[in-house]
Amino acid sequence: MARSRTSKFDASEAITNEIIRIIERGVLPWRKPWTAGGSTRPLRVGGEAYQGVNNFLLTMRTVMAGYSSPFWMTIPQANALDARIRKGEKSSVVVFYGQSRKQGEVSEEGDDGKNDKPRVFRFQKSYRVFNACQIEGLPDHFHPDPNPAPAYPAVEPIPHMQDFFDAIDITTVFTGEKAYYLPPVDKVYMPPIARFQDPRNFYGVWAHELAHASKAPHRLNRDYGLSRFGNTAYAREEIVAELTSVFLGQELGFTAHTLELNAAYLYNWLRVLRSDKNAIFKHAADAQRACDYLIARSEAGRAGETDQAA
Repeated sequence: MARSRTSKFDASEAITNEIIRIIERGVLPWRKPWTAGGSTRPLRVGGEAYQGVNNFLLTMRTVMAGYSSPFWMTIPQANALDARIRKGEKSSVVVFYGQSRKQGEVSEEGDDGKNDKPRVFRFQKSYRVFNACQIEGLPDHFHPDPNPAPAYPAVEPIPHMQDFFDAIDITTVFTGEKAYYLPPVDKVYMPPIARFQDPRNFYGVWAHELAHASKAPHRLNRDYGLSRFGNTAYAREEIVAELTSVFLGQELGFTAHTLELNAAYLYNWLRVLRSDKNAIFKHAADAQRACDYLIARSEAGRAGETDQAA
């Protein structure tokens, strides 16, 4: 009698299908303003912030479940704290990327014609975590008190956000009603802040367009092929810009925003995700690089202003 085979769990497929189901409802939960226990990012058990795709995934799940704690951990980590998962709670899948060298195999030839460099294998593993709100018996510091939401005057610039963006050495022109990056002149075009009911939306759109500008060859040189409105290369770049705005917004206190959120915008996401189960992982990594790049450029710009003032 033939033994039945259990299909191997495919984390990439499961995560991608989860995101597809959410977007098919016409919802982008990562755009909702949120903090959990005073943190704008999901945290590991030791307090380190998640990055890249795991940040995106756990942010989305925190918002959808309404968790009040930013902390996530595995069952062994909870057990080590003499805590236990509540009965019936469901885990969240996250991923780990690593690399290893396979012993006895090499990849490049040396001067004597023999291979002398070890072959590097990159791999992805998945594991499951639970939010602290799903766990009983944790120390109190895993449930920190929330910070009060800041109130900002309408239409007026928010000083720390404005200072951040002003310091980035990418030219932005404030005019008209549309927001876009124009590669031939390497400039971002933005409507003035007065056109936005909430100034945080102004910075969310600005972050989105600066993310597009980061793809330029003299910056991060990000290229998905010939990009035309509505094609796959265009859709992939839109996902990167969206996620960059999410990650940057977590640093500064705004959420991702675009001037138009319609069926066509959602279709861009769905088309890419349905055709490539690894897309969200690749584009989240590209978005994290873009976010880190913009932060570095802003820090360099502000450091230069300080030097000139001195």
